[in-house]
Amino acid sequence: MTSLPVDAEPLVDPPTTIGAAVSRAAEHFGDTEALVDDRHRLDFAGLGVEVDAAARAFLGLGVQRGDTVAVWAPNVAEWVFAALGALTVGCAVVPLNTRFQPAEAVDIVGRSRARVAVCTEGFLGRGYAGELARAVGELPHLEHVVAVLLPDGETAAPPPPPGTRSWDDFLAAGAEVDGAALAAARSAVTPDDIGDIIFTSGTTGRPKGVVTTHSQSLRAFADWSGVVGLTHGDRYLVVNPFFHTFGYKAGILACLLRGASIICEPVFDAGRVLRRIGTERISMLPGPPTLYLTILEHPDRDAVDLSSLRLAVTGAAAVPVEMVRRMHADLGFDTVITGYGLTEATGVVAMCRAGDDPETIATTSGRAIPDVEVRVIDEDGREVPRGTAGEIVCRGYNVMVGYLDDPAATAEAIDPDGWLHTGDIGVMDERGYVAITDRLKDMFIVGGFNAYPAEIENMFSEHPAVAQVAVVGVPDDRMGEVGHAWVVPRAGVGSDGQIADDLADDLVTWARQRMANYKVPRRIHVVDALPTNASGKVLKYELRATASAGGDLPAAERRT
Repeated sequence: MTSLPVDAEPLVDPPTTIGAAVSRAAEHFGDTEALVDDRHRLDFAGLGVEVDAAARAFLGLGVQRGDTVAVWAPNVAEWVFAALGALTVGCAVVPLNTRFQPAEAVDIVGRSRARVAVCTEGFLGRGYAGELARAVGELPHLEHVVAVLLPDGETAAPPPPPGTRSWDDFLAAGAEVDGAALAAARSAVTPDDIGDIIFTSGTTGRPKGVVTTHSQSLRAFADWSGVVGLTHGDRYLVVNPFFHTFGYKAGILACLLRGASIICEPVFDAGRVLRRIGTERISMLPGPPTLYLTILEHPDRDAVDLSSLRLAVTGAAAVPVEMVRRMHADLGFDTVITGYGLTEATGVVAMCRAGDDPETIATTSGRAIPDVEVRVIDEDGREVPRGTAGEIVCRGYNVMVGYLDDPAATAEAIDPDGWLHTGDIGVMDERGYVAITDRLKDMFIVGGFNAYPAEIENMFSEHPAVAQVAVVGVPDDRMGEVGHAWVVPRAGVGSDGQIADDLADDLVTWARQRMANYKVPRRIHVVDALPTNASGKVLKYELRATASAGGDLPAAERRT
C-alpha cells in the first residue's frame, strides 16, 4: 500500500549530499547552537568549521572518494566531526558498536576495508584506539588509527597508544590542504555515492554490511523529522548511540536538516538525563521504551523542570499504552510517536503520526512513510487481507543498495520486483497501520539493541566444552527482552550438579570477554539435550515457553 501524505512542511532547499547538508546548515542556521558535549559547545557555523577541518585531515592522509572510514566511539563531538568530515570528501562511514569486543571490531574493520579508524581512548576504561592498533597486523587495509583522548571522570586523558595518532595530530595532517582541494572533493560527491555501511546480523549469524547512499539517508530523515515535527531551535538529547541508525541518522542527520541542536549523551543514566533536560532545556528526547519507563519511575523526576519537553519517538520493543499516557501526563510531551524500521530500509519504514491516539501509538508502528509501499504477504508472496498476519515487505527509495560483498544475501532479501522482505510478521489494519506481531527471524531486542541468536550461537560453538547451543529471547520488564541460552556440553563434560554450575560460570565469563554485553544471555541453562522435532530442528518455542513460565529445567541454570 502506498502511504498517505505526511503532515509536515517539506524542507526548503533540500541538500543532495551529506556534505552539502553541513554547508546548508551553516548557512541557514549559522548562530543557532548545533552541538553540545562535555567538552564542546558550537553553533552551526562552528560545526561547519570543525567538519571542514576533519575533511581536510582525511585528504591530508591520502583518503579518497570511495574509501571507507570506521568510527569507534561513544556520543562525543569527534564522532560527528569525523563522520561528517569523511562523508564530505566522499568516504563511506562504518560505525562500530561501542559494546563490541576487539575481535568483533576487527572483523568489521577488515571486511569493510577501512583505511582510517577514528576511535576513543579512555571512555569507561576502554581503549578502543589501542585495541584496534594492536590488531593492525590483521588489517592490511587499515593505515591510520586516530585516538580521541577522553578524560575518564577526574582522571586526565590518556596519552595516544602506540601505533596511533592523536586527534590534534590528525587535524594537523590537513593543514596543508587548501580550500580549493576541499571544494573539489566536496563537489565530486554525488547523491548516489555510498554514505555508510552499517553492519547488522542475520539468520546466518555473521554480521552483514548494509550499504545505503547519501540521497537515501537524507530523504528518509527529512521525511522522518517532518513526521515527528522536529524544527529549527529544538534541543535534541541524543541518548541513542551514534553507531546506531537511531542516533546517527535520526539524530545527527535529522538535526542537520532541521536546525535542531545535538546534545550528546554518551551513556544513559536516568539521573543525569533528567538533570540535562532541565539545564539544557531539552525539547526532543527519543529512545526505547526502557528509557521512558526508567525516567518515569526515577525518584528525582518531580524535582526537575521538564516543561521544555515536546517530542518523543519510541519503538524497538513493546510499548505499553499506559506508558504513552504517562509520557503525556507526567513528562509533558506534546507528541509521542512510535515507528518501525530496519537498517536494510535506511532505518525507517512506517511511523505513527502526531495526533494518533495512545492505543494506536502503543499497539501499532504506524503507516508507511511518503513514497514507500508496505504490504503484508503470505508464503507465496500474495498480499493478505487486512487484519490477517503475514510477512511485512516494503518497496521504495529507502531499500538498501544491498549487503556489502554478498550478492546472494542481497538477492534473498530483495526480490526481483524490488520488495524488501523484512522477516517480520505483522498485521495491517484498514488505515494502513501495521502492528508487528512476531518475527520470522529469531532476533530479539535487548534495551533497543538487536540481538541475533544465530550469531550468538555461532560464537558459543567455539567454546571447547559446548556441543550444542540454542539461544532465544525472553520478555523482561526492564530491558524489553533478554537472551536465554541452552547448552548441551560435549561428551565427558557432564551436565549435573556442580559440574553444570561450573560450566555455566565459565561460559558467562567466556562470553563477556568475546561479545557485546547485550548479546550475553541473561541465563545459561546446561542440559542433557535440546527439544527437537522429527527432522532434528530445535523447538525454540518450547524453550521460550519454558523460560517465560519460569518452569523447572532438566539441569542447572545460571543467571548472568
